[in-house]
Amino acid sequence: MDTFTIKDLDTISGIKAHTIRIWEQRYSLIKPTRTGTNIRRYSSDELRHILNISLLNKNGFKISHISRMTETEMQEKILSLSDVNAQRDRLVNELIAKLSTLELDEFEKQVDNYIHSRGIEKTITQLLFPFLEKIGILWLTNNINPAQEHLVTNIIRSKLINGIECSHSHYKLNKTFLLFLPESEYHELGLLFVYYLLKSRGAKVHYLGSNIPLKDAAFVIRSLKPDVIYMHLTSTSSKFNLDKYLQHLKLHSGKIPVIISGYITQHYKKPLPVGFQLKKSLSQVMEYISSLPT
Repeated sequence: MDTFTIKDLDTISGIKAHTIRIWEQRYSLIKPTRTGTNIRRYSSDELRHILNISLLNKNGFKISHISRMTETEMQEKILSLSDVNAQRDRLVNELIAKLSTLELDEFEKQVDNYIHSRGIEKTITQLLFPFLEKIGILWLTNNINPAQEHLVTNIIRSKLINGIECSHSHYKLNKTFLLFLPESEYHELGLLFVYYLLKSRGAKVHYLGSNIPLKDAAFVIRSLKPDVIYMHLTSTSSKFNLDKYLQHLKLHSGKIPVIISGYITQHYKKPLPVGFQLKKSLSQVMEYISSLPT
């Protein structure tokens, strides 16, 4: 994540590439370098700058006004934003900037501060999930170094596991859930969050983990006979065929309901096997878990 393409900036900031080009030419807000083939490349500092510009522009500041601000004035304006969503966006942008420069201690400190003030669930829903959504496309297009991904993922993973261990519920869900990810799927943060949500609402959870061959999952399904099977798919390999996998899983799950959420589900259009459901957004996941009878 040393440099970024204009498409990366488009993805992370929400500002269209053609708008970024206009801002470059008209206001000289950022100055990319050029490759030998004349392709724009942007530094981590320029990413941080465009995120700040995007935040101010989104909250009513005209680009002509922003272009005349010094860096200090820009930071003062950002800190003065009182809207809750604006403050959340500011913190998400700071996490992205800290990831890009590998300021891991500062990254973890910011997450810990949010957990202390808001709790683990709101930290995940309000801060970390929006952060992961913004950089998720970069993971899928190989624009983040795997080492960077692993470093920040392990920080978030440790917070989730701590939240799971400390979670207690006054309710008792009369259901047992089996959670796992298919072979070639290693991104378990979403599934760990589901684990946290289920446990905090009194469900019994068997967490099998990531990269589980179907034959191993089938053995556990036969042995434990869970009430519900749950998977959260973020980024499977190019060889993974979701349609075929669902058909094969159906042979082993029988009448057990199967719930699948995550980024991969957003583009799935084919008919589902009987008893299978897709949850295509975080709000749908939250609604499903909140609706479970106690």
